[in-house]
Amino acid sequence: MAKPVLKELLIDRNWCKGCRICVHFCPKEVLDLDGEDKAIVSRPRDCTACGLCALLCPDLAITVVIEEQKGDTDAGV
Repeated sequence: MAKPVLKELLIDRNWCKGCRICVHFCPKEVLDLDGEDKAIVSRPRDCTACGLCALLCPDLAITVVIEEQKGDTDAGV
């Protein structure tokens, strides 16, 4: 199975309450808070698309969109 490749990291600013959980737990320090205490993607090239930010966001404000892998099948045999 291939590693996920980030296509887009979406943050719904209306839902983000600035709790910093995503910033604190991001293993690659991709996220920061802006002047309004809302999460922003400050280093998208460093994102490994692990999805930890989306998983831990209590407000479901983050969506990690990964690129579809061509030829990636789940044969599992």
